Amino acid sequence: MSSSRRADLILVATTMLAASGWIFSKETIQGLPPFGFIGFRFVLASICLLPFCLRAFRQVHRSDIFKAMGVGVLLGISLMCWVYAISHSQTLGEGAFIMSLSMLFVPIVAWGVFKLKPSRNFWFSLPVAVGGLLLLALGGGQAWQLSVSQLWFLIAALTLAVHFNFNSKYASRIPTLLLTCLQLFVTGCMALSVAIFTETWPESVPGSIWGWFALSTLVATSLRYVMQTTGQKYANPTNAAIIMILEPVWTVILSVIWYGEQMPPHKVMGCMMILLSLLMFRGGHLIFRRFRARA
Repeated sequence: MSSSRRADLILVATTMLAASGWIFSKETIQGLPPFGFIGFRFVLASICLLPFCLRAFRQVHRSDIFKAMGVGVLLGISLMCWVYAISHSQTLGEGAFIMSLSMLFVPIVAWGVFKLKPSRNFWFSLPVAVGGLLLLALGGGQAWQLSVSQLWFLIAALTLAVHFNFNSKYASRIPTLLLTCLQLFVTGCMALSVAIFTETWPESVPGSIWGWFALSTLVATSLRYVMQTTGQKYANPTNAAIIMILEPVWTVILSVIWYGEQMPPHKVMGCMMILLSLLMFRGGHLIFRRFRARA
């Protein structure tokens, strides 16, 4: 098996772990406060990655480390909005598709902040994505209603897009694992700080909750980021980008199986339109190239 094919398989497995993380997180916050959970999860995950980053620490300039941690604040805001949305949502699959829109928001942020004009793919895919969001907001009574959880998922996706832009611009000189470790640590510390002032820790936590917490920390965070880094190192960038779109698809499947999430036709259509918009955005240039070749 070629290294490229092996990398593609690793990335597919990564999307499955990422989707499982939605279930692990939802189960964990049944017994732990959301921000406290995110705080401990990401601090511990960063500690798990630390041994792989010690050499890089000595090679990176201190100013770059502080710069990376500053960008990590944006990641922390996004993930705290995300976990708050999960704590109020019964439709994880729907939330996963809304979060996946962050990659479509990236060009908008880049255009507004760094004056980088979006590609042609973006303008073709944006109306499809908007149509998908409108269908997700269509209530059972055929009335347009944006739920609280949908709004927080949308804010999380927008903040994640801002993080993506600044992360690419200001932290490009830092090794990926070190960058991940620093930003996970910052996210954890931010969430713990918010938890101290806004949440009350339960007097007792069932052992099953700690099991879900361990899966969320070790499998869906540490292992997932290591596998994602490994896969992206050897995979074709275009293939990697398209494969990562599978995360919301797996999340919908798991949510339907685990929670019996209801997916009425308008929500299925909304999710499919968002998926189509992402495929157009990530792989649109290949479609245009093949179309021209046949013409």
